Amino acid sequence: MKKLIVLALTLSLFNCKKDAKEEAVIETVKEVIVETPKKVYPKNLTKVFNAHGTLEAWNSFRSLSFTMKKEKGDELTITDLKDRRSFIETKDFKIGYNGKETWLQENEGFKYKSNPQFYYNLMFYFYAMPYVLADDGITYTDVDALEFDGKIYPGIKISYGNDIGESPEDEYILYYDIETNKMAWLGYTVTYFTKEKSKDWHFIRYSEWQNVEGLVLPKTLSWYKAEGFKIGDKRNDLEFTDIKLSKYKMEASQFEKPLK
Repeated sequence: MKKLIVLALTLSLFNCKKDAKEEAVIETVKEVIVETPKKVYPKNLTKVFNAHGTLEAWNSFRSLSFTMKKEKGDELTITDLKDRRSFIETKDFKIGYNGKETWLQENEGFKYKSNPQFYYNLMFYFYAMPYVLADDGITYTDVDALEFDGKIYPGIKISYGNDIGESPEDEYILYYDIETNKMAWLGYTVTYFTKEKSKDWHFIRYSEWQNVEGLVLPKTLSWYKAEGFKIGDKRNDLEFTDIKLSKYKMEASQFEKPLK
């Protein structure tokens, strides 16, 4: 009988020690779990994000697709919003980025005259404004406002770290409507081919929007002529249709070069 009592007491003590150790381990684990600090953006840029549906809502989606209406035929673009893999398809060619390399597939009798590496995410970047301006490695600076047709648009300049993207020398300026906080204009430079800072600014007007899954996304982009920061006449419009947002990850094969 005494042996049983001793055994029971020993087991009890062992279990207590075991529970205490487990609790200590649990407490240790709790101590090392640290939440990633939330990135803080300039207040005026946050207002723009919120006017377009909030950055949190945008980040809840995994992929975006849209079609551009062009004279030579429609152009479909599909992009993974997390890793920026891309697929572009027209009646004449396909371009893709699979996360490692950019590829081009031309249909018989057609010769692609641009640079696939330069183009594969170009229109996505213009279209996904202002949300892409929340990417890592960006520096924000307030700049002089833009004036057009007697209206003033405050500006936020975007520049990149040396190792960010294909063209870290590129610069952008987001101009927003002070009454609605919606994006109104984008000023941008192109440095991909020279790899040097440029003073040649191009301008796109974001004048028409459409609501997609609670987000305010462009319907029409309009390119304008400009001399410095003085906006001139409109050059052309580009319409975007069939906008689709998804919260599901697309198959990797979507971004691989198709077999002929």
